[in-house]
Order: sequence, then structure tokens, then C-alpha cells
Amino acid sequence: MTNANEHFGSGNGSENFYQHNLLPIVYTDGVKEMAEACGAYWLIDLVISLQLSREVRSQLFQVWELKRMKDDAFYIIATDGNNKQIASHQIPFSDFRYDMATLWLVDSCLMLPKEY
Repeated sequence: MTNANEHFGSGNGSENFYQHNLLPIVYTDGVKEMAEACGAYWLIDLVISLQLSREVRSQLFQVWELKRMKDDAFYIIATDGNNKQIASHQIPFSDFRYDMATLWLVDSCLMLPKEY
């Protein structure tokens, strides 16, 4: 399985932070690089839109794992970092070119794990 995390992010934090329009959440250079290269701004939008749930929003540390289920269908699961599921969503079609990707949302900042 190909993992997008192996191809994006510098591993030294982020020099820039980008504000999302929906909620006061920022994302890093690595997340922006992945979204641009993969045409996956929808992934940022999905993670941020699911913050509208009080249960999700109350978790200050969130792990978001996107995985290919079959062909072009994906599934995303969010946990609290201790494997307690807080959200999930099926994506019936995407042209995301990798089989998986992991994002962390930490204190209102969406990042790749190696940017932490």
C-alpha cells in the first residue's frame, strides 16, 4: 500500500500556516503540499467540516486515517489518539492516488504526523 505521508512534509514543523474559511483552524505546509499534489483539498474540507460535531470538536488531539477500501472508494476514521473512534465517513469515489494518508489535528492545527 502506498502512503502519502512518505512523500509530503519536511519533518521540521511548518514555516507557514494557512487559515481555513469554515472554522478557525489552520493547516501546515505539508498538508497544503499534499492537497495540491493530489487534488485533495476536499480532504481538508472533510476533516474541518466534521469538527461541527461537538464530540469531535471536543478532542484537542485527533488522528485522521484515510484508507482505500476498494478501487476508488475510501474510508476515513478519526480517533482521539488512544484508538477511541470519534468520527468516520465513507468516500464512494476519489482519485486520490495513494492508498492511505494520516493527518493529525492538534489544538486547531491540521498537520502531517512528521510535522508535529
